[in-house]
Amino acid sequence: MQIDPGALFNPVQLATPAFIGLVLLELVYARLTEGARYEARDTLTSLLMGLGSVIVGAAFAFMFVDLARLVGPFRVITLPFTLWVIIACFVADDFAYYWWHRASHRMRWLWANHVGHHSSQHYNLSTALRQPWTGALTPGLLFKLPLLLLGFPLSMLVFVGGLNLVYQFWIHTEAIGKLPRPFEFVFNTPSHHRVHHAVNPHYLDANYAGVFILWDRIFGSFVAEDEKPRYGIVKNLYSFNPLVVASHEWLAIAADLRQARSVKEALGLFLGPPGWSADGSRETSDAIKARWRARLSQPASAPAE
Repeated sequence: MQIDPGALFNPVQLATPAFIGLVLLELVYARLTEGARYEARDTLTSLLMGLGSVIVGAAFAFMFVDLARLVGPFRVITLPFTLWVIIACFVADDFAYYWWHRASHRMRWLWANHVGHHSSQHYNLSTALRQPWTGALTPGLLFKLPLLLLGFPLSMLVFVGGLNLVYQFWIHTEAIGKLPRPFEFVFNTPSHHRVHHAVNPHYLDANYAGVFILWDRIFGSFVAEDEKPRYGIVKNLYSFNPLVVASHEWLAIAADLRQARSVKEALGLFLGPPGWSADGSRETSDAIKARWRARLSQPASAPAE
């Protein structure tokens, strides 16, 4: 079935009023139950981060357009606007999102942009709106490059990317427990994403999926929710200033690079995992998990007689 390209749009724009309405609904629910937690300053910060992200995204949208024009002559094929191509584009885009998201937790350069989304110590629908402002300073668009080269049209990628973001909104909640097992096996859910936002040692760097949790199951990054998550980042940011949330890791990188004693150390601080240091004085997520596993493996102390 052929689809008019002009009929495609960015679903995020259409869904934004629903986002705000659902946040308000969950806020009422939180007041009546213990199924969700809200803190006024934290929620305001998330809303301001979301607004800033929309403004910055609009200002730098030309970068995606320019990339599409640049690689257009090299695309393998020009794919048609049909339902099956759109479905294939949605799945392929989610696959690309998985690898971008995984890289954003494993490379400090990308983490500097992404960390703002994880900075809240609360987990509710407003957290989904806590979006970064500095994506233009990272090579994140390169993860879309294979899709453009495969021949997916730019407007189609914008459409399915928007659908992906809309899907991810509802999984930022504690109000929904675990869903039926077949759904939990295939799709990302609130349970899976709570793990992703948690700082419990064995939850670190897990469940990167956007829509299909199958990617995590296939590539070994899946962790099931088995204990109450603690949210935030390893070294929590005690600030509700959106400018601080958006820039703090960039400033930390700049400070570290000024102290670097060699090019190799500078590259490690910039391109290595968050927490990397030349002298091992800090801990990466891998080191934190290794310390946790070592502690679990120690035999319990014998009871005193």
